[in-house]
Amino acid sequence: MTTTPAPTVVGRFTPATLTPGYFAGVMGTGIVSIGAQLKGFTLLATLLFWVAVAFYVTLVVLTAWRFVSYRRHLSEDFHDPARAFGFFTFIAATNVLGAALVGVGQTFVAGVLLTISVLVWLVLGYVIPWTAVLGSDRRPMLDTANGTWFIWVVASQSIAVVAAGLEPLYDSLRHELAILAVFAWSVGVVLYAACAVFVALRVMLYPLRPEHLDPPYWVAMGAVAITVVAGARIVEMKDAPMIDVTRDLVAGMSVVFWAFATWLIPVLIAAGVWRHFLRRIPLVYQPTLWSMVFPLGMYAVAGIYLGRADRLPVVEFVGTHWFWVALLAWVLVAAGMIRSIWRSAARR
Repeated sequence: MTTTPAPTVVGRFTPATLTPGYFAGVMGTGIVSIGAQLKGFTLLATLLFWVAVAFYVTLVVLTAWRFVSYRRHLSEDFHDPARAFGFFTFIAATNVLGAALVGVGQTFVAGVLLTISVLVWLVLGYVIPWTAVLGSDRRPMLDTANGTWFIWVVASQSIAVVAAGLEPLYDSLRHELAILAVFAWSVGVVLYAACAVFVALRVMLYPLRPEHLDPPYWVAMGAVAITVVAGARIVEMKDAPMIDVTRDLVAGMSVVFWAFATWLIPVLIAAGVWRHFLRRIPLVYQPTLWSMVFPLGMYAVAGIYLGRADRLPVVEFVGTHWFWVALLAWVLVAAGMIRSIWRSAARR
């Protein structure tokens, strides 16, 4: 028995049809902004940051509207294992903005965003696996596993990134933030292993058609890349009991994760070639394309952070130049989204 991908509503921001994973657009825009900041392109970084903020606010308003007026649609998404894990993009998007604010010294707002994301993470981390997978009467479930499941990992690691960034700046909360950073990073690593097993079993046990290899599969690489960033930030943290006992382990594993993320890129490119060029699936804008932009930007930032934290010039060189790939992807997907919204508005 196989499943077909959930239909996506292209270019529409209506509350009833809002895709749960649309916050990936904020993630992609925000991470490219952080990459631009790391490369010294302050004007570009500022512009992209405010685009991400506007995107974020719009989606929060539409999501709240959807909760009030279209609860049936929201409930259906929570019970659909192919879409439910997309809700974790809210947590990751919130922390991407928080990480950008930490980089420019706006620690109070970043702390507020971190608090919100942790509370939502604690709720969704138990609710979504139950409503979408464990509590469902449908069996077997493996045929529903897809790339969006890795967003759970991204959400966990995004908390570790912001907590590690704030730790040196809040002396009174250093130990608590250190515990949170290492805890979230560790949970993220275990979740990645679990999601990788489920997705690998789905690929091996069920027929894999071109439409199944959609852009969210790039999150498998992005989840590894953000694990690298979180690890690099933890390595740079000031001394604390939780950091002292894990620093060497985290530093070593971060290099391993970066190597694995690098290895995944040719595999994902080959899957895209098979999907679009050999099997002729049209390459058109859809909201899930933002799930590809974020991993590309995250890989660039991961290389820069890890190279600087562990003094690995080759890794930093790769990350610095990969930024241009991420920026190009953002421009293309953003242009596709604007064009799609414009055409939808014209038809209406």
